[in-house]
Amino acid sequence: MKKTNNKIKTSLNYDHLFKDVDHFKPETAVYDFGKILSIGDGIAKISGLPQAMYNEIIAFPNNIYGLVFNLEEKVIGAIVLGDDQLLKEGDEVRTTGKILQVPVSDSLIGRVINPLGKPLDNKPLPKSQENMPLETIAPGVIERQSVNTPLQTGIKAIDSIIPIGRGQRELILGDRGIGKTALAIDTIINQKGKDVICIYVAIGQKASRIAKIIEKLKSFEALNHTIIVTANASDPASLQYLAPYSGCAIAEYFMNKKKDVLVVYDDLSKHAWAYRQLSLLMRRPSSREAYPGDIFYLHSRLLERACRLNDKNGGGSITALPIIETQAGDLSAYIPTNVISITDGQIHLETDLFFAGIRPAINPGLSVSRVGGSAQVKGMKKVAGKLKLDLSQYRELAAFAQFSTDLDPETKKIIDRGSRLIEILKQGENQPVPVEDQIIILWAATKGFLDKIEIKKIREFEKAFLDHLKSQYLKTVENIRTTKDLDPKIEKDLEKAILKLLPDFEIKEEVENNEKNENSNQLSQNEEITKELKPEKPTTKKKKNKRKPGKK
Repeated sequence: MKKTNNKIKTSLNYDHLFKDVDHFKPETAVYDFGKILSIGDGIAKISGLPQAMYNEIIAFPNNIYGLVFNLEEKVIGAIVLGDDQLLKEGDEVRTTGKILQVPVSDSLIGRVINPLGKPLDNKPLPKSQENMPLETIAPGVIERQSVNTPLQTGIKAIDSIIPIGRGQRELILGDRGIGKTALAIDTIINQKGKDVICIYVAIGQKASRIAKIIEKLKSFEALNHTIIVTANASDPASLQYLAPYSGCAIAEYFMNKKKDVLVVYDDLSKHAWAYRQLSLLMRRPSSREAYPGDIFYLHSRLLERACRLNDKNGGGSITALPIIETQAGDLSAYIPTNVISITDGQIHLETDLFFAGIRPAINPGLSVSRVGGSAQVKGMKKVAGKLKLDLSQYRELAAFAQFSTDLDPETKKIIDRGSRLIEILKQGENQPVPVEDQIIILWAATKGFLDKIEIKKIREFEKAFLDHLKSQYLKTVENIRTTKDLDPKIEKDLEKAILKLLPDFEIKEEVENNEKNENSNQLSQNEEITKELKPEKPTTKKKKNKRKPGKK
């Protein structure tokens, strides 16, 4: 009996083994292998790899990876994502079948990383929940909804005249050193407590400058809602080229989680330079300004990923603020015109305005927001319409006023109000203004309450008026903050408050009369001087001599 039992057991074991063999499916991994033909300047030319795909990751020796960039008939051009000094001609290369991805998770907030997700802040590697591809297809029209929620920058000139909505792409452009980055950083600082995640992408900037920006964000507690992706000026062109796509991939991760995200690309001019460098090293044919032919597609495929998803797809959004550096204010250059045509509007900063003391140095005539107006709050809409009209009239008449001394009262009134509006729109760096304060002070300016205040006292009056409201009319300010609107009762309270303060700041009549008398005396003195300098009619005698009959 024992023997039979043993036989039964062994037969059962064999049956189980046979079943395993029957169900066994061998897994095969197929790799293409090639060899390095040449290596240098972060570019590798490789023979072989017939199955390689564009933007595929390839593996070099010494744990170095590369990105397929050029597909030619017999040779492949690849960007080396590491130290090319460790590679040499003849080294073996293989395909991986994977595309470039960046690790993403909520733990990235408050961190400084490079475009490949490696930390640069001497902290441990962030815990990644998933990987996001650097390049994806932008959401289609059906997946989107129109821009309907404002993104408050805290900058009076932008929130009133050139409003930005969540999901919009607004270009900031201007010459070097006139406040482009400052505008973007102020916008990031103003998002504190507004449930907006900010991503600052630094491309080709000095490490010292990025360190200052990080310290500034820390000092305003803005790093708690910000991720910094940086490819320094000392980093290879390959990392500078990948940086904005990496930042956008991280933004898409949060957008898919129903979050609102703000991405600043600082700046896309250097991004275009990095792409031009890589393309020229790859021997690609160049076009205007030595840029490759697909330079437009470089930025369009990046910026088209900024959108506001509809409620069915979660309702998240990506707002993009690309920055472009112009040369001597030339807006007609290749890259500025490209990005202007891609974005939903632009904020143009002028050097002349900056050095004239108008800061932020925004030129309202050349700046526009094509979709942000629909996202403005009701109170700001009421104020902004009159503000735009007054400023446009001021710009028209200010040019003529330079050439004429005699101005009619209506023209003088428009110029006086315009100059006060310009003064109101001035704002210091890192001093974002809450939207309710903006509505209040711009309401006062457009209603003409500031017309009799000296220009040099405008900023002083603004502070005193807002302080007075918050101490005596706090309920009114709270109503504006919650409703974001101006109803007749609120306007009545504001008028009461402003009429109490105005007498302390208005220009006194005696001062006005003295100024008029001084001006008239000056004009009469000028007339007397011009009379004395006039010649005593030698020209008329010459005319008589010419008419003598002897000289006919």
